[in-house]
Amino acid sequence: MNNTYDIIVVGAGHAGSEAAAAAANMGSKTLLITTDMTAIAKMSCNPAIGGIAKGQIVREIDALGGYTGIVTDETAIQFRMLNLSKGPAMWSPRAQSDRMKFMQVWREKLENTENLSFWQDTVNELIIENGIINGVKTKLGMSFYSGAVILTNGTFLNGLMHVGSVQIPGGRDSDAPSLGLSEQIKSLGIPVLRMKTGTPARLDGRTINFEKLTEQKGDDYTSMFTYLPGVKTKLKQRSCYIVYTNKEAHNTLKAGFKFSPLFNGTIEGTGPRYCPSIEDKLVTFSEKDSHMLFLEPEGENTIEYYLNGFSSSLPLETQYNALHKIEGLKNLKIFRPGYAIEYDYFDPTFLHINLESKVINNLFFAGQINGTTGYEEAAAQGIVAGINAHLKVNKKDPFVLKRDEAYIGVLIDDLINKGVDEPYRMFTSRAEYRILLRQDNADFRLTEKSYNIGLASEYRFNHFLYKKEKVNEITALLQKTNIEPETLNPYLKERSLSLIKQKERLEKILLRPQIKITDLIPLSETLSNYLKTITKQKNEILNSAEIHIKYKSYIDREKKTAEKLKRLERLIIPENFDFYKLQSLSTEATQKLNKIKPKNIGQASRIPGVSPADISALLVYFGR
Repeated sequence: MNNTYDIIVVGAGHAGSEAAAAAANMGSKTLLITTDMTAIAKMSCNPAIGGIAKGQIVREIDALGGYTGIVTDETAIQFRMLNLSKGPAMWSPRAQSDRMKFMQVWREKLENTENLSFWQDTVNELIIENGIINGVKTKLGMSFYSGAVILTNGTFLNGLMHVGSVQIPGGRDSDAPSLGLSEQIKSLGIPVLRMKTGTPARLDGRTINFEKLTEQKGDDYTSMFTYLPGVKTKLKQRSCYIVYTNKEAHNTLKAGFKFSPLFNGTIEGTGPRYCPSIEDKLVTFSEKDSHMLFLEPEGENTIEYYLNGFSSSLPLETQYNALHKIEGLKNLKIFRPGYAIEYDYFDPTFLHINLESKVINNLFFAGQINGTTGYEEAAAQGIVAGINAHLKVNKKDPFVLKRDEAYIGVLIDDLINKGVDEPYRMFTSRAEYRILLRQDNADFRLTEKSYNIGLASEYRFNHFLYKKEKVNEITALLQKTNIEPETLNPYLKERSLSLIKQKERLEKILLRPQIKITDLIPLSETLSNYLKTITKQKNEILNSAEIHIKYKSYIDREKKTAEKLKRLERLIIPENFDFYKLQSLSTEATQKLNKIKPKNIGQASRIPGVSPADISALLVYFGR
């Protein structure tokens, strides 16, 4: 039996699955170890992918050559593009997935990935010699050896679930916790901390009165996440439903607060601010008599529903009674109660920008063990860790995404520089360059980079080149093609828009906010004839060209701002530089800089506690 690999990935959640796929597709002999091969990429919480900023991340993963976007598109039972009333920087795709088919398709993708092997077991020890990781040991007594190890243990490390006063050791419902690793890693000098997350009760759809609820249908899309053509769902599309809590339900919940592990001190971990439990909502927003919830189907044909917004660790009886007070749920049966889960995570400031440990060489961390929450954030770290583990064992430079290149770059930069004191969730507001980091242009930003390091396939790269060529051609066509007043004015008059007095370039007409590129196609024979030459992804190409023209001035301005700030990134700080040498630095700055060891001045400037005066002192010291 072979027990030696290039890379070992521990855990097959969203981070581990992307990490294993990336490393194997780049050519590393990879072993994926998971406690349950039937639960690969399991959606432990809500059956959905994407959302605000999260959808942008999934498109970035896809542009790099990851699988999350493809699997989502193939298993979706509802698509929605959020924030269409706002500018394109805010548009965010989101999909409901069939939870069972999502796992099935992910497993099929991995099983058909060259260089990837599997082992079902629990890792309980790392093999470390002279500060370098050499492999892992498992519960079954196996030892596996490798050049690099990626830990993606999710919520399993010393996981403890809570339902009222009932405590069950576990990484999620019905799954055993992972024990032993946290203690070993802590002994190596890496801080181990606790966090908490939770999930709602699962509901029996046969006992829900949907006529009392507000139906929420999906958009008319067949594919939203992958840039590859021909990938689309074949599943029946299903609606979600809007549900509202009320005073009666709130009073029932509040009566159970004295039994809540969240309030009686039983739970020590910090919960997610932006995805709070229903108990947290009632306390934080005590003035509100009602909260909106979303009823989400778990699959194409199942009767099981997920009640988004009703996460709880209250006793079963309290949850059950409160749910029955809600309109439409009077006769409800549930499949299992909601629960909270506490788990260990590691201080991400002890990681390099490539997600490699600063303490143990060739040991990488990705996913919720770095203090994040969400499938998308985990998958993003996974693909970056997989890429960098492969590059490290092959003695190549790390792959780093900057803050103006990807939301993934913002995510990792925030983690390693700022650390976390609550589960980290990505928002568009965390990015300084939102206009550059749109969901429509992730392939323009990332696919060529990925192709150059050996991850994105030839097929994906050629498809990107085709799209890029067509977008450039349409843009040039709009810039040089004129339209006459007698052709355009009837259309403008019909829509009560100002008329033109002489012929105008199509580009100038498109700059009007009320005009879309599709409006111009029937009015311009030149544009219409050109579009007949586009054989695939026509809508996506048109959308990219339109955004490029309409927002060019904003995009150019943001690029200039980013380039100015990039200069600080080019000012390298020597490795292991002792910041105590600089007496002009504040005490807090000295302590933070020595702990995090930033690679450059730009990174140093984003560390909390390092002031502009401290940055000026660094610039003076390094001769700038």
